[in-house]
Amino acid sequence: MKSTYKEKDVTLLLKDITGQVEPLENDIRERLIQSGISYCEMLPREYPPSEKYLSAYRDALSRNADITAKAVGIAADKIYVDHGGKPVIVSLARAGTPVGILIKRYLEKKYKIEVPHYSVSIIRGRGIDKNAIKFILSKHNAEQIQFVDGWTGKGAIQRQLNEAMADFPEISTGIAVLSDPAGVAEKCGTAEDFLIPNSCLNSTVSGLISRTFLRSDIIGENDFHGAVYYEEFEEYDLTYDFIDAVESCFRFDENCDCSHKDRVEGSGLAETYRIAEHLAIDNINLVKPSIGETTRVLLRRIPDKVLVHSLDDRENLGHIYQLAAEKGVAVEEYPLENYKACGIIRKLADN
Repeated sequence: MKSTYKEKDVTLLLKDITGQVEPLENDIRERLIQSGISYCEMLPREYPPSEKYLSAYRDALSRNADITAKAVGIAADKIYVDHGGKPVIVSLARAGTPVGILIKRYLEKKYKIEVPHYSVSIIRGRGIDKNAIKFILSKHNAEQIQFVDGWTGKGAIQRQLNEAMADFPEISTGIAVLSDPAGVAEKCGTAEDFLIPNSCLNSTVSGLISRTFLRSDIIGENDFHGAVYYEEFEEYDLTYDFIDAVESCFRFDENCDCSHKDRVEGSGLAETYRIAEHLAIDNINLVKPSIGETTRVLLRRIPDKVLVHSLDDRENLGHIYQLAAEKGVAVEEYPLENYKACGIIRKLADN
């Protein structure tokens, strides 16, 4: 799979399907998703970010590189202990991949070990790429494997992973994430819903690869799940701008508190149901809590509105305000508890 990631940082277990799938505009894609077609059977059309939005991203990176680095360290230390000093990182493409690279780099620098890192596809409603898992198991022991993602929204990917790995009971399904406001991850850097800067952008901070793709006319039963390489965005690529900025903030001289005693297990999903009930939304999939998920809604779905815990929180939500302004989306203050933002997808008529 072609990407702008360095070979030493990650092995992408993905099939390159560049040129084989015509991307769709968000309104067409949203209508198809709400009619019952899986999001994995199509790709959203992506665009380079505007100058104003890039400015918001750079501001977010400067403000949050340090807290992101600290969360990497906390999660990485826990991974090191739990896997006896010999972890194999398996990040979930695509948002998990830069995080997997950061955890790999942290572990290798602090503990002077070699950490294999693979990135695989997992798709809500379809499961994990079993061919990729079998490939990893052909090279490593099951107890070494640690799944990594960026953050939790409602916790859907953790639940999907629990279900999908039934065929591989020897592998732990516990995910390590940097931010776990949903209260479902086995390991996390923090329970706080904070802005992980790579959530601000699409492919341009993810090695220029697309979301993962699974459709039987293109992906055979022995293939890895697919992805597209966006060569046209090479001049906009900020993948290592993000990775290097966070790595420069690594600190190895302190013991991290990995307990997160303040976290309430599963509280994020309960809050999501309360939001849906308050807004009379009958489909929970239209409610996307967390800064990361809200950003995704604004970038590649059809948003109805955005809820924020405070209209004055430019430090954490500046890029969301900018995106919402560009797309003409209303931003409303709402008494969020576990999250700082929540994106609401518009329910389309005649779907």
